Amino acid sequence: MSNGSVAADATTDAAALASELIDSLMLRPWGQVSPSVYETGRVVALAPWLTGHRERIEYLTGTQRQDGAWGAPDGYGLVPTLSATEAILTALARQDPDTDPDRLTQAAERGLRLLATWLREPVDLPDMPAIEHIVPSLVALINRHLQNLPGHAPLPLPGGMSYDGLQRVVSWIGSGNEIPEKLLHALEVAGDHAGGAPSVRPAAIGTIGASPAATAAWLGGREADGPARDHLEAVVRRHGGPVPVGLPITVFERSWVLSWLVRAGVPVEVPPEMVADLRAAIGPAGTPAGPGLPADADTTSVALYALALLEAPCEPESLWRFRSGAHFSTWPAEQGVSVSVNAHVLDAFGQYVACRPAAAPLYEQTIREVSAWVREQQRADGSWMDRWHASPYYATASCALALGSFGGDASDEPVRAAVEWVLDTQRPDGSWGRWDGTAEETAYAMQSLLLTAGRTDPRRLRAAAAGEEYLMRSAGREHPPLWHDKDLYAPLAITRAAVIAAVHLSRRARGRPWPPGGAPF
Repeated sequence: MSNGSVAADATTDAAALASELIDSLMLRPWGQVSPSVYETGRVVALAPWLTGHRERIEYLTGTQRQDGAWGAPDGYGLVPTLSATEAILTALARQDPDTDPDRLTQAAERGLRLLATWLREPVDLPDMPAIEHIVPSLVALINRHLQNLPGHAPLPLPGGMSYDGLQRVVSWIGSGNEIPEKLLHALEVAGDHAGGAPSVRPAAIGTIGASPAATAAWLGGREADGPARDHLEAVVRRHGGPVPVGLPITVFERSWVLSWLVRAGVPVEVPPEMVADLRAAIGPAGTPAGPGLPADADTTSVALYALALLEAPCEPESLWRFRSGAHFSTWPAEQGVSVSVNAHVLDAFGQYVACRPAAAPLYEQTIREVSAWVREQQRADGSWMDRWHASPYYATASCALALGSFGGDASDEPVRAAVEWVLDTQRPDGSWGRWDGTAEETAYAMQSLLLTAGRTDPRRLRAAAAGEEYLMRSAGREHPPLWHDKDLYAPLAITRAAVIAAVHLSRRARGRPWPPGGAPF
């Protein structure tokens, strides 16, 4: 077989898998997202009349660990464990039909014992959206249940948290004043005040804040017909009862999928209507991840980058509203800061200038400033960590790839240090991962190795080959949730795109064909 034939075989199945994936984006435009324990628990508590109630309770009891917890390590388990425990206590108090009271009681007791243990000690909580409101709201709800359960002391709040911020949110919503779009995503923290809040209006598709829990909270126990009820019914039927933490994510999903595939050189045929929809989504204020959410710099940047990669560049002037000194915020007046958002801003500006060289004077100074800011956030070991993803491999890939493409000579050493960190942290089975090896994190690590300068280094090729073997062995397994929202979640189409891109890069680098039939990523 000639080298040309091998190179062709190295791309054929990647193209087929990418085509299948893009077709799925058109068939399921709201997005492909894993279910959330937190969000499902809130819907159990708020909407027992909704289709799939028994399935949601079974999902909660079936996903509890032996120690009583739900969720990931390192503080990520607190929010889902609070939500699931409170939901089960609510179901018991209501005496929900078609449930097993003994099983629910045992699950609730395990959750309460663990929560009491966790909250007696200092808790290092991750930087998750609305966590400062969600935790107090759930602790207060559980403590209300405990008044009728002898033998249980009230749960304390984690150190550094108070009820003050939650009370301000509740008062604001109760006042009838206009509510910031960002707050709608966690409207359920307002409790009874969320029900029918007069200043809250469903999006055109019926969602409140792209959140099943917020939508259920706004319905406030009402079973009335209408767009919000119809939207919830559609979501639970799509997911078999349990619900995701955020839906729809249309623009977010399409932007990331296309950018992962096209940047890696996977041959893709993108439907012209998808490109047109992406362009139409970007307004003067940017674009949200999906209906019901506010515009954000992250989705805006990746959508702009994807369009430029597809040779349909769109002027990135909407990003200026997110500028905050030398860096860009996810939203104006954001509390906290994200390195991956700024890496994506760098991608957006840099790729636009690559398509429109005459625009360079408008953006080159900002490109230098953002590059310098991203470099300054690098950790001593060569990695980056971010507020929108639990894994340093996502943040490191985002930063290393952006700096490698648009960060100039000053970024050469930081990118090299990032690659060394990736090489040093590979697991014996060929994978990479924060807690365990995962396909998603392995894909990000492989892209860091194969999409930056020095990609032909034999060490990188050997590491990527071992990573590819791991990906082939793990094909078909579920992707664990690693992305930050109110709960960790997995955007399934996006993670699949990252894996397809990584295997394509590895096979192309070594001139190897795909196995017959490809792999079911």
